[in-house]
Amino acid sequence: MKDTIYSAPFLQEMLDTTSNLYRLGWDERNGGNISYLLNEYEVLPYLNVDNVKRTVPMNFDASALAGRYFIVTGSGKYFKNVKKNPSENLGLIRIHENGRSYEILWGFEDGGEATSELPTHLMNHMKRLEVDKNHRVIMHCHTTNLIAMSFTHSLKEEELTKTLWEMCTECLVVFPEGLGVIPWIVPGTNAIGEATAKKMEEVRLVLWPHHGIFGAGTTLDETFGLIETAEKAAEVYTMVCAQGGKQQTITDTQLQELADAFDVTPRQGILGL
Repeated sequence: MKDTIYSAPFLQEMLDTTSNLYRLGWDERNGGNISYLLNEYEVLPYLNVDNVKRTVPMNFDASALAGRYFIVTGSGKYFKNVKKNPSENLGLIRIHENGRSYEILWGFEDGGEATSELPTHLMNHMKRLEVDKNHRVIMHCHTTNLIAMSFTHSLKEEELTKTLWEMCTECLVVFPEGLGVIPWIVPGTNAIGEATAKKMEEVRLVLWPHHGIFGAGTTLDETFGLIETAEKAAEVYTMVCAQGGKQQTITDTQLQELADAFDVTPRQGILGL
């Protein structure tokens, strides 16, 4: 076994990602959460997986993920504190074979537990794994301009997606499937998890109106970049509105040319061609 879990690449990635999310103002106070699916071979060099610290019950059946490992942010924990005190603010957990609890193998040293959104994360991991066997990351944060758009822009998925595509050329290439939108739902409930997971059958980004964004990906970098791209487009939209609105834009024909050039398929029903 290697010297310490602090040298594990997955932990260093979590420290860098949470620090960046806080730096950008997307995870104020205890807002936001991340879960990162790990392979056992990534964990074994750094941890005795037979040493279970605590077992925590869940009000959700995650049997499809039994035996799987995750490093997750903690409930009520501040992203700004993760880098200076990882073992209190993060935890490495394994889903119990009964699917109704998880085992803490490392972290949450002050008696903490995984994010209150853990059932939502697990539902969405399960859904994304059905459509992408390489899926590993769920990330939720409070992206400022996307939240603002949820107050001022139509929440019809096709219209919101089209606006974001128009704001920055790379958007269509990064998320050609567009983004999903759910109604406002109380966070930390199974209901918000189920609604989000249903959208995740087709998309990797789901807007929670007046709250934030929920993203999925194969790596922390990819998921961060996906959210970052959509948020940049929303920021440009905010500036365009402040400057009096559009006088010109990327046309539907140009968007299709872009899709052809990068060999991506735009979501149906958005381009009027």
